[in-house]
Amino acid sequence: MKAEWINPFISATVSVFSKMLHCEITRTTPAMRDGCQPLHEVSGIMGLQGNVCGTVVVSLSREAALAATASMMGSRPTSIDADVIDVVGEITNMVAGAAKAQLEELSMRIGLPTVITGKSHILNFPRGVTVISVPFESPWGALSVDVGLKETGVAVTA
Repeated sequence: MKAEWINPFISATVSVFSKMLHCEITRTTPAMRDGCQPLHEVSGIMGLQGNVCGTVVVSLSREAALAATASMMGSRPTSIDADVIDVVGEITNMVAGAAKAQLEELSMRIGLPTVITGKSHILNFPRGVTVISVPFESPWGALSVDVGLKETGVAVTA
């Protein structure tokens, strides 16, 4: 996977958290992942199709997901509920949309986000994709963005 495909997701994540959630996050050391289990309890999953296809996952710790929901909704939930799922889905959508704008030459189409919760949920990336996990630290708790993309050469139209 090319660094120029990953960097837009990193900058989009930093921008979304800073501008939309008023939370400054700090990237730590990215790593290749070969497992299917996310690092955190709440994961927003977005499929991408086009010249490059694959999956992007925005995974938040329980505390980060609750704090993000409080920031967007005005009140902090006490558990992972429908509001938390909606907020994580919207964050995932904003990250993917902002990254897509930086990757226009790849002619990608983004699917609707899906949110999965639970300490041991499983993620499926397309076969043959190298997954790069980019962890972040925040005052709210840990989060990460996992990007698994591969070139297809098949352009899509909007």
